[in-house]
Parts: sequence; C-alpha cells; structure tokens
Amino acid sequence: MSYDPPHPSYPSQPPYPVRSSYPSSPTYPWQPPEPAPPAPRPEREPLGHHSDLRVLRSAYRWQRRTATLTALGYFTLFLVLSAYAPGVMTRTVADGIPAGLLLALVQLPVTWLAIALYEHTARRYVDPLAERIRRHAELDARRGAAR
Repeated sequence: MSYDPPHPSYPSQPPYPVRSSYPSSPTYPWQPPEPAPPAPRPEREPLGHHSDLRVLRSAYRWQRRTATLTALGYFTLFLVLSAYAPGVMTRTVADGIPAGLLLALVQLPVTWLAIALYEHTARRYVDPLAERIRRHAELDARRGAAR
C-alpha cells in the first residue's frame, strides 16, 4: 500500500466542525460520572496579620540577642583577659583574692542576670504579642467554624 500525499486542491481543514473534547456524559455505563468543578472559595480574612507576626519575630530576636550577648559577652571578656592580660588576672583585689578568681565567680551572677533579662523581656514584650496573635487566631477559627 502506498501513501499518497494530500492533493493541493483538497482543503487542509474539514468542512464540518470537529469536536475536540469528549462528551460530558459517560460513553460506557460503568464509567463514573465526571466530578463537578470545585466551588469557588469565599474570600476570607487571613489567619493573623503578617505585621503582627513580623513584630513578634523581631521582639523574640531582640530578646534572644540581648540575653545571649549578656552571657557570652561577659564570658568572652573573661577569656580575653585571661589570655592577653595575665597581669590583671593575677593581681590581688581584696584579702589576697586574685582578680581572675573574682571575675570567674561573678560569671554565675551574670548568667543569672541574662536569664532574668530573658524572662523579663519575655513577660513584658514577647508574651503579650504572642497572646494577641493567639486570640486573633482563635477568633478566626471560630468565624471559620460558624460558616
């Protein structure tokens, strides 16, 4: 069987409309019906406000940095003095106690101070912001359940 190319006088498009999609009803009885398109979702206010979350993140970041720099800053100062200023660390302060020992003993209260600073900023700044966002989320959830 040979293949003959289409004759130039024949139209490239058929004279009748060609249906490009399948019928919407099933061709065979055992085929399930086509699913209905999903209903458009109603416009809804987003959960929480992005600016609130940004403020909470920055408050929490400030809290972490302050507490961390307090504790690590003092510890770094102690290490630098130990390595580069041994004369300062061996100098006696009171009753024959060397300054290095006194600075080492002060490190524990400085760590407690960092913890207290962390808790204070949490109670004063971060927790109220988180509580406000939590309340907004609960209100949004109740609104969504009422619909």
